[in-house]
Amino acid sequence: MSRIKLALEVVSDLRNLADSIESLVQVIETTNYESVETEEKLPTLEEVRHHLALLSQRGKQAEVKALITKYGVRKLSEIPKEKYPELLKDAEGIQ
Repeated sequence: MSRIKLALEVVSDLRNLADSIESLVQVIETTNYESVETEEKLPTLEEVRHHLALLSQRGKQAEVKALITKYGVRKLSEIPKEKYPELLKDAEGIQ
């Protein structure tokens, strides 16, 4: 392969790379990364249940039950998962 042909292939590869980078920048510009970065990972039902079970084992069954009913439900599984961070924060006060 001649040097000129090889140089032309390199130029073509660089143009393709530049096009790919430009496409990536456009995707990044149109994506709202602020909301992605600020989203919290919600605790799972199992994590909340585990934390409340530990409190119950320490003799805080009445407090745990009162905490659950504070959210207007009879069972932990009825609490919406969006409320789990708030529930865990409330549970910290039982310690």
